[in-house]
Amino acid sequence: MSAESSPSDERFPVAVVTECRQVQGNRWLRERWRVVSVTVGAHLAAGSANPLPMADDGNSRLLLWTGLQVRLYPDEVESYYHNLMVEQPGCFVVTRAREDGVPEPVLVTVSFDEAQAYQEADGTVDRVPLPAELYRAAEAFVLEHYVPEPRKKRRLENWKEGTGGGH
Repeated sequence: MSAESSPSDERFPVAVVTECRQVQGNRWLRERWRVVSVTVGAHLAAGSANPLPMADDGNSRLLLWTGLQVRLYPDEVESYYHNLMVEQPGCFVVTRAREDGVPEPVLVTVSFDEAQAYQEADGTVDRVPLPAELYRAAEAFVLEHYVPEPRKKRRLENWKEGTGGGH
């Protein structure tokens, strides 16, 4: 983790790498976009309206979208906890199509619940592996803020005495 951020910070500058791959032999689809990764670092805080080209080999091109951030909120801490407990924790990137059709990342989160809310609202959400820096930050945040709800034991009802079910 960089010197600019500590485990208790609530905001982390990130950038998103997207890939546009040319599709051959499909008359309805010429290209396919996907989110490749999320990177973390203070040097990524400055953003622009246009992505930075990273590579282009004619069949595929990579773009770097800067100026984004991951924010951690105390009311989402249970969702972070569940994300960290799965075999492969994820980082979720919400994109919206620009006028030129290029999907632009507009939100990056480590919350299952926030990502699910965007999907339910017909948003486009891509899942990529959670970068180590964000994993450590989310883990520290969860350790600081998460208080599991105590398990409640259900009161067993005597089924033999029924409540007028006719038996």
